[in-house]
Parts: sequence; C-alpha cells; structure tokens
Amino acid sequence: MNSANSEYYNLINNIGSSLIKARENAIRAINIELVKANWEIGRQIVEYEQKGNEKAEYGSALLTNLSKDLKNKYGRGFSKSNIYLFRQFFIKYPIFQTLSGKLSWSHYGELITISDDLARSFYEKQALKENWSYREMKRQIDSALFQRLALSKDREGIIKLATDGQEISEPNDVIKDPYIFEFLNISHQVITKERDLENKLINNLQHFLLELGKGFSFIAKQFKITIDNEHNFIDLVFYHRILKCFILIDLKIRKVKHNDIGQMNFYLNYFKEEENVEGDNEPIGIIIAADKHEYLVKYATGGLSNKIFVSKYQLYLPNQKLLEEKVKEIMEESN
Repeated sequence: MNSANSEYYNLINNIGSSLIKARENAIRAINIELVKANWEIGRQIVEYEQKGNEKAEYGSALLTNLSKDLKNKYGRGFSKSNIYLFRQFFIKYPIFQTLSGKLSWSHYGELITISDDLARSFYEKQALKENWSYREMKRQIDSALFQRLALSKDREGIIKLATDGQEISEPNDVIKDPYIFEFLNISHQVITKERDLENKLINNLQHFLLELGKGFSFIAKQFKITIDNEHNFIDLVFYHRILKCFILIDLKIRKVKHNDIGQMNFYLNYFKEEENVEGDNEPIGIIIAADKHEYLVKYATGGLSNKIFVSKYQLYLPNQKLLEEKVKEIMEESN
C-alpha cells in the first residue's frame, strides 16, 4: 500500500472516530436533558400537591387527568405509571445536583423502584463505580447483589456498603455466597458433569465476569498441573487486578467434601511456588458447589494458611424478599 492510499485510509478512520465520538456525546447530552426534564416534571407535580390541591398517589384522579391531558397535548411518554415515576424521582432525589450525568433515565427509573434506601444507594454507587449498563444494573438488582453482600457484614458494614459501594481491599471482599447463574438458563437436571457447568460459564463469560465482580480477568480453563507424572486440572483460573493475585475456581455440581478443600490447598501451594511472580500476592481459592455443610467447611479449612472459600451456586434468582428480611434482622439486632 503506497503512502497516498495509507493517508486516505487514515482519513476514513479518523472521520469515523469523529462521528462515533460525536454520536456518543449527542446521546450523552440527550440523556442529561431527559433526566433533567423528568426531574423537573416531578418537581412541578410535588409542588402542585404541596399547595393543597391534590395528593398524587398512584390511583389518584390527578395522575389520571395529567396522563390524559399531557398525552393529548404532547403525545406518547405520559402514561400514568410514567408520571408517577417522575413524581417519585423528585421525591427520592430532591436535589438535582446529586444526580450523575453518567447514569441514564433508564438507570434512575429502575433505581426509583427500590424501596429500601440503603439498597438503592448501593446500586447507584456501584453502577457508577463499575460503569454498569442499564441491563447489567438490573441484573444485579434482580439477583439481590446488595443483600447477598450485606449478609456477611454487621450493621456498620452494611451502611458502609450502601454509602460507598463495594470496596475491594481483601480476599473476603470478592466472595459471594451464593453465586447466581440464572443467566445460563438451565436446570439442575441438565448438568451431569462439572465440565458441562464450566463450559456453559465460559460460553457466557461476560455474564459470569459480571457475577464475579470488579477486577476479575480470565486466564485459563482446565489449567494443567503435573506433579510426579500425575496430571491435575484446575477448572478456572483468573487474575484479580485490584488484589493482584491469582484466583483459582473449582466447580462442584454436588455438595462439597473435605477432600475438595484439600485439593484446592494443593493447587494454591503449587501456584505460590510455580506461577506467582514478584509483585503477586498469595493466590485465593474458591470452591463453588451445589451445596455445602457449614461445619464441614469450618473444620476442613481451619488451620490452613491458604485462603480458601466455599460458596454455593444457584441456577435461579434468589428470594429477594427473604434476603431483605435477613438484612433487616442484622440491622435491628445491632440496634
């Protein structure tokens, strides 16, 4: 390719980059204006209420009349449910300056539906931290991520989680129990081998990384270790960019046994000696199993210097109401 052609193709690519950037900026600007307009509509409805004219509860005549008249005058987008959402938007976020231009109206529309203030704050902070799309955020809400993380904390830890989002500074911070694999769209009866579950997770790697959380980078599956002419295979190996360590994952489609923990301990010792380089922290082992007995795990991991965690997995979304009640119990007990 001669220099003239090369310069021409560079011109095409540069024009394309400019167009893409301009379109992204335009979408961002439209989103900011949409968020602002919906907040303003909510403000005006609430101020109208405060003058004593009428309460805009969901079934009120005010919302019905507003919906009908606004649709007649301005077209679509003014269903009663939307108008109620605008009102709730202002009530939940009365100071416009607290809103982020990085979150779309779709984000805020979903956040408003969360009744618990702590949970809503967490998902908002985490969406900003991890740059979640609307779909990614909704998936985390549906999988009760806040409640799953909160169950391992005390009252102060839950409040910190809600106000700061998930801070990752030690191995415990990356562990979930249970892990939710509903994105695989399968049932227990379909899985007959650990390799089947492993392959399905790798085939849905983007969703799996979202469930694992921030900082995970995929390294390998079926990582081979050969000692004394005997081959062993670690199901999944990741590297965590924040903790600066390898994370080894072993999958079990049955209840975890004590020898599974011994095997993971073996893997971790190997990685410390053979795979770690200068700057790497000690590796972490996670066994994700269909079930576990808490005391078996306690006794099998007791006294081990390596960091080994055992979590359950579910192929369906958790009972969010039940998890919410458990978190409330922790909050009340602390009081």
